[in-house]
Amino acid sequence: MKKLFIGLLLYSFSNFVFSDEYLTFFLAGQSNMVGYGYVNELPAELRQEQSVMIFHGNGTFDNQPDGGTGLWSKLKPGHGTGFKSDGKTNHYANRFGAELSFASTLTKHFPDKKIAIVKYAVGGTGLHLNTGYGNWSPDFREGDGKNQYDFALNTIERAFSSTDIDGDGEIDTLIPAGIIWMQGEADAHQSEASANAYFNNLTRLMELFRAALRKDDIPIVIGKITNSGLSDDNIMPYIKRVQLAQQQFVEHDICAGYMTKTEGYPYSKNDPWHYLSDGFVQMGENFANAFVNLESQCKDTNVESGKS
Repeated sequence: MKKLFIGLLLYSFSNFVFSDEYLTFFLAGQSNMVGYGYVNELPAELRQEQSVMIFHGNGTFDNQPDGGTGLWSKLKPGHGTGFKSDGKTNHYANRFGAELSFASTLTKHFPDKKIAIVKYAVGGTGLHLNTGYGNWSPDFREGDGKNQYDFALNTIERAFSSTDIDGDGEIDTLIPAGIIWMQGEADAHQSEASANAYFNNLTRLMELFRAALRKDDIPIVIGKITNSGLSDDNIMPYIKRVQLAQQQFVEHDICAGYMTKTEGYPYSKNDPWHYLSDGFVQMGENFANAFVNLESQCKDTNVESGKS
């Protein structure tokens, strides 16, 4: 009996010691975070399954069922527009987003760390109440009162409730490491009111996401929205106000960074809203590099201020 007890104790201890820890990143926003790159245009090194794990919450418009439903799987191409999940099976698309090159670049920066991604994004959605095809406002009450904010929280809750994300039989620990946000086009398009409220709306939402991830100084990287210049009707008349609000948010938050390299991404001549495939590859790389720089800066600032 004594030997059995010791054996069980050693087994439990070994599971505890050798359980995997994953640096976990929350990728969220609207269509350019969803991803409109074509899988068949990916560079060869990004066409293969990666060791990175991903939980991609099912994206849907406000008050629709299954928002945020998903399951953990190895990261591979197909997490762009058209991706769906019912929580039991992932249905992959022929499109991709920033997640592939983001994960690949982070793996190079942190070769000794395991990486996980939690993704929730829906095209055409705005921060301001009743903006776009759906909105992220915590104050939304129409219909069932379920919107992008609720579905994002559902995604986070489901992802973090999993105890063995890689299926190896051992308990995994998800360590919230960063929030990557690419959104604002709907607010820059909709109205002067939505653009003027963007700073307050963004600040509030990021604070709530930090609370959901239980880390009040988690680094946040904001992607700068851009105007393709391909449309004669100026599809985002209030873009400068939203860009200014994004910049102000970063300036007011010591653990936030502004990824501005989106200015150079190519657009399709037939689509003034979304980048070409190469743009999504660049976006993932730029987001990853921006996070690495920000994480170091945020860590140094917290040490100086006495935060642990």
